[in-house]
Amino acid sequence: MRVLVIPFIYLLLFITYISCENDEEETFPLHMPSVQPLVEDAYLCTSFRVPRDSNRFITEFLPNATKQRVHHMLIYGCQVPGYYERDTPRVIWDCGEMSASRSSMRKAGTCRGQSQILYAWAMDAPKLALPEGVGFKIGPDTGVDFLVLQVHYATIEPFKNGERDSSGIVLNMLPGDTNKITRRAGVLLLGTSGRIPADSYEHMETTCRIREPLELHPFAFRTHTHKLGKVVSGWMIRDNTWTLIGKHNPQLPQMFYPVENKSLTIKENDVVAARCTMDNYLNHAVSVGPTGDDEMCNFYMMYYVEGNKILSNQYCFSFGPPFYYWKNDIDLNFNVPGDIDKEASTL
Repeated sequence: MRVLVIPFIYLLLFITYISCENDEEETFPLHMPSVQPLVEDAYLCTSFRVPRDSNRFITEFLPNATKQRVHHMLIYGCQVPGYYERDTPRVIWDCGEMSASRSSMRKAGTCRGQSQILYAWAMDAPKLALPEGVGFKIGPDTGVDFLVLQVHYATIEPFKNGERDSSGIVLNMLPGDTNKITRRAGVLLLGTSGRIPADSYEHMETTCRIREPLELHPFAFRTHTHKLGKVVSGWMIRDNTWTLIGKHNPQLPQMFYPVENKSLTIKENDVVAARCTMDNYLNHAVSVGPTGDDEMCNFYMMYYVEGNKILSNQYCFSFGPPFYYWKNDIDLNFNVPGDIDKEASTL
């Protein structure tokens, strides 16, 4: 009987080869397919089928757009896109859900059924690389079978002369069986409706109680308003103690900024709260809406979990002013400490 002896060095090389094979990075470009928006404040969407053979982890987002042309971009993870043609994978549609668009293009929402926001970009924000070991999981059994790129165009002037646009975002991904990713990423979005009276300062506020048995580790945040926003801040409240998640001037690049408190954790029954401090210097009221002349109040919290389960409820919105404020919220015991009230609106 002969015994096959494999030299140790060859065995080591074989194991190394298998390990590298599982960690091979791939790119996944999401770009508008040479579109020509001709309606002001156009919201256009296009969808991309994610690989069906196995899961992937998104580890990096590389935007390719400018604020002169694009107001903002969002990436949604969908089970089914809002509009889908099997034989036309790069179909585009009008996904301005908050407005009655004058576009003659087919109109639909971003997603049908389950959806989640994976990434948002505005104001010439740079690329985003997730922390080591963290990734957004997409593919089979994740609820993300398609990625939908939504682009809100800031102007249509270049397109009147026949120009076309291919703005978008390139993803860097690792295979789902990689040993490099042990933490799954998610995004919690807080926002408001509401109306800001003419010639006034206003607080647009919202809260969200965590009702799932998870431990969230916030690692990045993003703020978003239109022209009237001065400060956006996000907080975690536990046992009447307020801890800052992050705050920023929304008129600066609207990128995901790192959370300063790296040890912060958010658990079941904790409350996450956000405030947008708005300065309406105009002589007319401004309401929340989709166009550049309307307003928005959004606070995005990017987090990771040590396991495989992320939040199932990923959106928390309030009615905003004049109907909702922190001071009348039972989850905050109808109380906002004076020092927090001041700090939430200053940089």
